[in-house]
Amino acid sequence: MSYFFKVKSLEEVMALREKFSPVESEKIPVFEAFSKVLARDLIAPRDMPGFKRATMDGYAVVAGSTFGASESSPAWLDITGTILMGDIPNFSIGPGQAAKISTGGMLPKGADSVVMIEHAEPIDEFSVEIYKSVAPMQHVIDASEDFAQKDIVLSKGTFIRPQEEGLAAGLGFTQVETYRTPKVGIISTGDEIIPIDEEPVPGKIRDINSYTLAGFIKEAHAIPVRYGIVKDDPVAIKTAVEKALKETDMVLISGGSSVGTKDFTVDVLSSLPDTDILVHGMSVSPGKPTILAKAGGKPVWGLPGQVVSAMVILKIVVIPFLNKLKGMDQQGRTIRIPAKLTRNVPSSQGRRDFIRIELLKKDNQMFANPVLGKSGLIKTMIHADGLLEIPDHVEGLEKNTMVDIILL
Repeated sequence: MSYFFKVKSLEEVMALREKFSPVESEKIPVFEAFSKVLARDLIAPRDMPGFKRATMDGYAVVAGSTFGASESSPAWLDITGTILMGDIPNFSIGPGQAAKISTGGMLPKGADSVVMIEHAEPIDEFSVEIYKSVAPMQHVIDASEDFAQKDIVLSKGTFIRPQEEGLAAGLGFTQVETYRTPKVGIISTGDEIIPIDEEPVPGKIRDINSYTLAGFIKEAHAIPVRYGIVKDDPVAIKTAVEKALKETDMVLISGGSSVGTKDFTVDVLSSLPDTDILVHGMSVSPGKPTILAKAGGKPVWGLPGQVVSAMVILKIVVIPFLNKLKGMDQQGRTIRIPAKLTRNVPSSQGRRDFIRIELLKKDNQMFANPVLGKSGLIKTMIHADGLLEIPDHVEGLEKNTMVDIILL
């Protein structure tokens, strides 16, 4: 059955993420949590930091004791003690009193603010002059100002960066429940593809795609598994896909997605048990002849063999599906940079175009310079800092138009 001309829009394809489920979860030590995704809400077992603490070196005071203080008319306070970081004060502060305190120190009972040391002058070891008033809670972090007990501090589906890992540690979690890191199988197909350590003769090219695709997968904090080069033979391709499906959570087949006598990918996938062809053709450029199948509950992609198309589709379309497998609630963060176009950019209505862009900065203005070159040249991706997305209802963009560039 032919699927190719039933092309889907980018929005239709992205909606198919909901047909796939995250990988299973596991409990891991918190020091291994970086780049994982939470599989369960993280709830604060206690207030954080748990006590009022100073954010400046200075004097812990009752704020009202400093009202009206100035250099010409300082407030005179009695020093009742000194508090170092880690100390638990065994005294309290009342009106007209102060305690010397270090940054991070615990405020004594009664104190509600801290006067910076630059705004105070000790008279002797028992008294200090204050030259600037402070408001209640000034230069102080409250006991539950970071998080209160029973707060959901990190939600299920949160990607764990160093700061989230540190928060879990700060709340006393030694383990967290996260989704397992997905494995992605990569298969290069084509009679013309040879290993990178061989010298190509006319008509042959080295295997670029499995390396570029693996790099993008690692950048997305997943594990690439390369299955080598497979010739344009349906039996060999099917054997490789079946092996990859057993061992990984998503499969990428590079090549074999266009219309041609040697393009067997869609036929091979159709022959697999428990498999549905969800997409064979997208209204995007580059990357129109893209295949997506669901095989045994796992996504299998037929990516264009042309290297630039494969990379663009992986970045724009495949990675959000991978994020779904990782357990992320959203497609993932896409960083976009506003910039001004340096020239007119043509496009076709009814098709979503992704244009390679070089970012240039001049006079505090960011400019988007389209990278010129034939679509099959990998150097156009080498020179590109990002991609310009032109919607399918727009017929080109004019020079000096402000656009958002998707960073690569």
